[in-house]
Amino acid sequence: MRSIMLADRLHLLLPFALPAAADASTALHDIRSPALDRLIARATLVERVVGEDFQRTLPHERWVARQFGALAGTAAAADEAPLAPYMLRADGGEPGSATWACVQPVHVRIAHDHLVLIDPASLELSDDEAHALLAVARPLIEELGVRIEAPNPSRWYLSGDGFGTLAGASPLRASGRNIEIWLPHEAHSGERSRAWMKLQNEVQMAWFEHPINEAREARGLPAVNSIWFHAQGAAQPVRSPFARVFSDATATRGLALTAGVETGAPPASFGALVPLTGAAHAKPGEASRGHSGGTARGTLVELDPFSAPYIEQDWARWNHAFAAVQTDWFEPALAALQSGQLGELGLTLCGDTGSVTLTITRGDLRKFWRRRMLASLFIE
Repeated sequence: MRSIMLADRLHLLLPFALPAAADASTALHDIRSPALDRLIARATLVERVVGEDFQRTLPHERWVARQFGALAGTAAAADEAPLAPYMLRADGGEPGSATWACVQPVHVRIAHDHLVLIDPASLELSDDEAHALLAVARPLIEELGVRIEAPNPSRWYLSGDGFGTLAGASPLRASGRNIEIWLPHEAHSGERSRAWMKLQNEVQMAWFEHPINEAREARGLPAVNSIWFHAQGAAQPVRSPFARVFSDATATRGLALTAGVETGAPPASFGALVPLTGAAHAKPGEASRGHSGGTARGTLVELDPFSAPYIEQDWARWNHAFAAVQTDWFEPALAALQSGQLGELGLTLCGDTGSVTLTITRGDLRKFWRRRMLASLFIE
């Protein structure tokens, strides 16, 4: 294994890796995690964010927005993650100074007495299907004087004064739940946006009995019957605390691109990460510098095998993902800390409302009197 330099640090961001206290016994049933247990026991607690039941954004979204300085003014203390302009950049667009929202085609299921959003990732929507549905929706959107960019077939970006300060909920925040309280509303008044409601209704009607949906239903797939609005905001000058960012998340990649730092897909394991970071290393004591003028050090890796099983409450699959991360990341990272190949490991474990951030150094591993347990991190 090529060694990571002593001065280097690795930070792992793990969305939906921290079950709520009520789910923990099921999620972690029969799991053995000696490496993670050792890391947590000796770590320094940097931050514990409990969150609230009805926050509209997700903890990992708020975390990356704060790390890169994407929150303007007092927004850092609020339930905000205005990530759409950075998502647009990652998808190949250019947000400029305009305010953008991300809009995604979704399926809303009719339950007994309410409507439930399903995880957009479970739609299995092809590019051809998305293009055909967009062709129907585009004129309805443009009729409202709203600008639309769609560099990605399944993620569209809207910019228009008619949406004002509209606040939407992250799709994974609302998935599996009654959508009533998660629908977009004016951030300052709490009122529903008539412009958005009109557009949403018109798109729903236009897609009803569309040939694409008829063909999907014939194949046993859910119809694409609505659109979901979220992440509205304008791009801010951002600065990365990391020299390299590896993530599949559109928002995280967009923030890294905006900050001018190296970005790419996350490697399959800690061992695969080492050659990637080694090739781009500065000399000891030096830091990478992005175009925003700030200094950056170390590597951020965002790993997300947990979101889908967490949202679906499929704890067997979540358990399997946890075991794989233990083998592929926690065990070799602990070994690298013990050998001095890695200078510092950061962990941000997130649930659907809160998050916990810890750091561990080689010296911390010798602090035998520290005995924190994983269960102490669960969010009530």
